[in-house]
Amino acid sequence: MLDVMADLELRHLRTMAAIAEEGTFGQAASRLGYTQSSVSQQIAALEKAVGGAVFDRPGGPRPVRITPLGEVVLAHGRDLLTKAEALADAVDRFKAGNGRIDIGTFQGATRLILPAVVRRLLDEHPGCDIRLSEVEPEDPQIGELDLLFHYGRIEGDVEHVELLDEPYLLVAGTGAFPDGPVRVKLLDDAPMVAWPPTHHQKWLERALASHGARPRIVFRTAGHETILSMVRAGIGSAVLPWLALHGSDAWSDDRLTIHQLRPSPASTWYLYWPAGRTQSPLATRAVDIAVEAANELANQALRSGPCHQPHSS
Repeated sequence: MLDVMADLELRHLRTMAAIAEEGTFGQAASRLGYTQSSVSQQIAALEKAVGGAVFDRPGGPRPVRITPLGEVVLAHGRDLLTKAEALADAVDRFKAGNGRIDIGTFQGATRLILPAVVRRLLDEHPGCDIRLSEVEPEDPQIGELDLLFHYGRIEGDVEHVELLDEPYLLVAGTGAFPDGPVRVKLLDDAPMVAWPPTHHQKWLERALASHGARPRIVFRTAGHETILSMVRAGIGSAVLPWLALHGSDAWSDDRLTIHQLRPSPASTWYLYWPAGRTQSPLATRAVDIAVEAANELANQALRSGPCHQPHSS
């Protein structure tokens, strides 16, 4: 059976189906754009592969008749032709960028970069299938993902592009610190609201300590909005990434001031993909869009100014 399958060609099955539908070799040749001798040679090759005649040939202008063996071959052959057409269509869709893409992400990217990526991919390739999944920030694994956003370096057989360097800003109650940029060392022993001790929070606290500041953490809570609420209530200050404040009302809140830090801790956003794996056009386009979206965010960060002072009443 395997020998038969090895010798079968889709064009032979396509020719057989045309003969069965048209009734003669000549009409099938005309439909397919072949010579009649080419059609005869293809059927001869097919009959050799299956070990018997697939048509009875009465001769003259009379139509050919399919044999019982031919009925079996034609029934399964049509299934193969249908699957081959589906395969060709899938390949064409892949090349056109209308395939599937699996993207691993984290909260910041999901909120700020991915909407632009998803919107533009769907605009350009309405039939594409975009699947997002949250990754473990403590141990991100790219696995079978096509792309992975992460705010740190990942070990392993991956390639990457740097998307942006995100500065951390000091958010404080009005009057808690002098106007303008604040030296990191002024945060030493200052009351502070912070995230629970996640991998990234631990990195931030180490970065502050390396510049002589060990704030006194008076309250820990998850969620940037919750932290801002605690700062508004006067519980302490907070050090938050710029993108956590992007689009929030913190910049216009008279109860808050937002300062640059000197020196400023910053974390880098990366976009990873498996090394050595051929990227689909969809994944390649997603990388380009992500870089463009990250550049736009970085420019907004520069335009936001060194610090925010409360509005005068």
